[in-house]
Amino acid sequence: MNKILISLTFIMVLAGCVKENTPFTPLNSTVDTTIAVSKYTGTFINGPYGTVSGKASIYLQSGQYLLALENFSSSNGPDLHVYISKELQPVNYIDLGRLQSVNGNHIYQLTGIVDFSAYKFALIHCQRYNHLFGSAALN
Repeated sequence: MNKILISLTFIMVLAGCVKENTPFTPLNSTVDTTIAVSKYTGTFINGPYGTVSGKASIYLQSGQYLLALENFSSSNGPDLHVYISKELQPVNYIDLGRLQSVNGNHIYQLTGIVDFSAYKFALIHCQRYNHLFGSAALN
């Protein structure tokens, strides 16, 4: 009986990040490239718990860094956040907030000074279950 209970609990935890509670409505926020300078860019690859595609770009605009997710698409899940991280599995990261939508073009503001020689990854991460949905190496 204990094995069945443990198995059911394990299945429920693994299935937790498959729930659909991040908005589907496509966004169309874009960076004004006539005043913003592209600094770093990377293409998303899938993580072990989701599928993510599109491009992550860091722009500098009027002294403010912005992360743009361009032509972005992600599988859905609860509590999806956008991180700038030093590692693929986030240990040292900056949480830019909840993922606004699972598709479209998004912009996230970075506060403070970020050392991009150390913070080299943009991540889509299920915070509740510590599941990586996708990553982009920023070069």
